Amino acid sequence: YGNKWRLCGKDKETEDVLLSGAKALSSRFNVQVGCTQSWDTGKCGWSFPVIIDNMMNLELLMWAYKTSGDPVFKNIAVRHADTTLKNHFRKDNSSYHVVSYNPKTGAVEKKETHQGYSNESAWARGQAWGLYGYTMMYRETGNKSYLEMARKIASFIIRHKNLPKDKIPYWDFDAPNGNEYRDASAGAIMASAFVELSGFVTDEKTGQNYLSIAEKQLRTLASPHYLAEPGTNCNFILKHSVGNLPENSEVDVPLSYADYYFLEALLRYKKAVE
Repeated sequence: YGNKWRLCGKDKETEDVLLSGAKALSSRFNVQVGCTQSWDTGKCGWSFPVIIDNMMNLELLMWAYKTSGDPVFKNIAVRHADTTLKNHFRKDNSSYHVVSYNPKTGAVEKKETHQGYSNESAWARGQAWGLYGYTMMYRETGNKSYLEMARKIASFIIRHKNLPKDKIPYWDFDAPNGNEYRDASAGAIMASAFVELSGFVTDEKTGQNYLSIAEKQLRTLASPHYLAEPGTNCNFILKHSVGNLPENSEVDVPLSYADYYFLEALLRYKKAVE
């Protein structure tokens, strides 16, 4: 994940490495399914698992298309985004984590939320990946269906009754509140996406609302509760993220992508309000 290729590609060696990565990712694309395969099979009874997280990988494919001129990269990215839009989202515009397909027919076999509270719950970071991914794909393609999907996800997040006042979500929107863990990584990803999305909508009031949500999230993350003192927290910036609570993995710990998207969101916000 991440957008490291934005900072790279200036020298031939780095460009070749990134293009090699894009080719490797493309090799996991299945024409029948219309997606790249996320995880290898062999667990949980999945035949061809696709996770909402992989919307983030599409930016690498779009970069590869613009760099190489090879339309295959773009075609795969667009097809993956379209298939995910069709199958990953519920009527309330929340997203499943995993959709497993039949690799021979492309039919949907299972819809689950592997890292969330339950299969029908809204895992917070999954909603963040979707928000960010469709905002990014609108930027890269100008396809208004992606902008519409990003706005629907944004509305689901903002209006959810369980979104705390400080705008940093619990690890899952549908988990019992009480002493449930927050996920700083989900908040940071959302903040970065909200800032970018604010620049794409034509309605000034809506755009300002997205920007205000992002500001609230950033101010919360920059507060002592989430921002680590220098030299602590294993030298990570943010505290209190959740990797995979159902498997008791990376619970209430720092995560690299929390720090990355926090910094990206700060830079984006600074540019947006200048």
